Amino acid sequence: MIVNVVECLGGMRRAKGLVVVIDVFRSSTVGYFAVNSGVREYLMTDGLELAREIAATQGGKVVGEQRGVPVTDFDYGNSPTLFENMDLSSETFVHSTNAGTRGVVAACEKGDEVIIGSFVNTAAVVEYIRSREPEVVTLVAMGTGGTMRAQEDMMCAMYIKNELEDYPNSFKTLKSFLAGVDSAQKFFDDDRSDAPESDFELCMDLDRFDFVLKAEVVREGCVRLQKINVDCGEKA
Repeated sequence: MIVNVVECLGGMRRAKGLVVVIDVFRSSTVGYFAVNSGVREYLMTDGLELAREIAATQGGKVVGEQRGVPVTDFDYGNSPTLFENMDLSSETFVHSTNAGTRGVVAACEKGDEVIIGSFVNTAAVVEYIRSREPEVVTLVAMGTGGTMRAQEDMMCAMYIKNELEDYPNSFKTLKSFLAGVDSAQKFFDDDRSDAPESDFELCMDLDRFDFVLKAEVVREGCVRLQKINVDCGEKA
């Protein structure tokens, strides 16, 4: 198995094989919390206008964030804290962000299959990949806005790569470092009500979930995420 790591939307053109799209802060993490809370249908789009169109026709809610777009323009923000304890069984979510959701849609044009990953399900991602036995795996660290390196995405990609290749990881050290990176500072900013400090803790809740979300194309610019349970063995 060859495991490659690429970054941002620009790196997506080199993606092939089984593709894992990683956006830790926060779209990948939000997806796992929403699905764990029972969302009836979970869609991702590569643009906000398409998300609004689909939500309007399906009675869904637009979830996410976009640079320059007020938080109030979304039904729900891009925050795992919002969904941790909600019953979403009657909801259809249409998720749109600058990087993560665009990356998933783009990956479906490149990969044999596409899943999303974050720290909240690294063990499930690793076990799913091993069960599929692909020749090539591409880990895509989506980065800030899909254009600049984000340490949390790159470190999550390297964490998964190390696990696949049986190299040691130190999550405690990694989490401590990530609390100080630029992309995490919104969680510790009292003026950012859309990014509570609890989001950082939830995004870094290692192996909380034992499933992966697999993308399937619904229409141009839109994919549906399917929950696949994974046997991760006993948790330490």
